[in-house]
Amino acid sequence: MDDCLNEKSGKNLIKQITRETGVVLHDCYQCGKCSAGCPMAHAMDLMPREVVHYMQLGMMDEVLKSKTIWLCATCHTCVDRCPNDIDIPSLMEKSRQEAKRRGLVAVKEVDRFNDIFMENVKLFGKSQEVILEGLYNVSTGHFIQDMENVPHMLSHKLIGIKPVMIRDRGAVQKIIRKTMKDKKKK
Repeated sequence: MDDCLNEKSGKNLIKQITRETGVVLHDCYQCGKCSAGCPMAHAMDLMPREVVHYMQLGMMDEVLKSKTIWLCATCHTCVDRCPNDIDIPSLMEKSRQEAKRRGLVAVKEVDRFNDIFMENVKLFGKSQEVILEGLYNVSTGHFIQDMENVPHMLSHKLIGIKPVMIRDRGAVQKIIRKTMKDKKKK
């Protein structure tokens, strides 16, 4: 799939993302409070304010190819600190979806985790941490990662061995299907 956007298609994509998120990019005057408060900034290749700045400049290729959109924890600290309430996590999420659609997955482990998490929720109606962790570790080749935490978590009943299913899993599955269908329409 073509991973480069020309100037026009990049600007069209930015318009689409801002329309879907309700973000007005030019409300950001680059004060940097979002980046200063971001708990994931140390791991990012672009600071949150830089993502917004690149979008303001129409440079969507840089955003789609960045690790930042995959590392955003959507904690909303940036929104809380922003004097103009710019919803950066929504920009990151839409950019991540578009990057994945184009095959531009900069942090494959995060993408894999997200996919396993959604399958887990579809199957059980909620996240089953033991299954999520096990499948993630196996799929990424980190077979015994975090295993030293299991005895403590079991003894303190933070996790259980037997999966617990919610009563109406069908309702959760219906919500997920509708969300996925709505996402494909856009």
